[in-house]
Amino acid sequence: MIEFKGVHKVYDNGTKALKDVNLRIDKGEFVFIVGASGAGKSTFLKLIMREEVANAGEVIVNDFKLSKLKRREIPYLRRTMGIVFQDFRLINNMNVFDNVAFAMRVPYILGLVGLQNKARNYPMELSGGEQQRVGLARALVNNPALIIADEPTGNIDPELSYEIVELLNEINRRGTTVLMVTHERDLVRMFNRRVIEIREGCVVSDSTQGGDAQ
Repeated sequence: MIEFKGVHKVYDNGTKALKDVNLRIDKGEFVFIVGASGAGKSTFLKLIMREEVANAGEVIVNDFKLSKLKRREIPYLRRTMGIVFQDFRLINNMNVFDNVAFAMRVPYILGLVGLQNKARNYPMELSGGEQQRVGLARALVNNPALIIADEPTGNIDPELSYEIVELLNEINRRGTTVLMVTHERDLVRMFNRRVIEIREGCVVSDSTQGGDAQ
């Protein structure tokens, strides 16, 4: 599903964002990516989404070898994944239904995230937690093999954070691979999942239980 083989990423300003990263995330896993600000988490995601390219090593995502991927092939890669952003990125002049309407599965997906009664509301009429659920629904409509959640609880109230992760948990139980970046250690400890910690560009721990995260 996702494999990093000896991956290095250095930016033009000399910042060594990732250093010799080797890991594999299999189909159907739920993995938390943790680490301090500047540790390399964002670069890790950008490589997976092919927004950046490794300087050395190989990144393989959903059978795509990203170092060999042509620009015209990038949309095909991205159609295999759904992305949930910290800042929601909803279109304010479109209602919930239309924000999600990239496929005909909208009613089913809105029911899954508990928003079937909000389909005609606009983003500004929703709470932060509801907006994030719209973002999650939008990521799900194309039935992706992989969901990438980049700090999805960063802009919502703490009591709603558990709800969002539980939704991701339910999606994972249905067979979708989930990769969630977070800095909320308490939240990670509540879910018994694999935790990969990145520190100064290196993978410093890879544990199979959320409770093991330090």
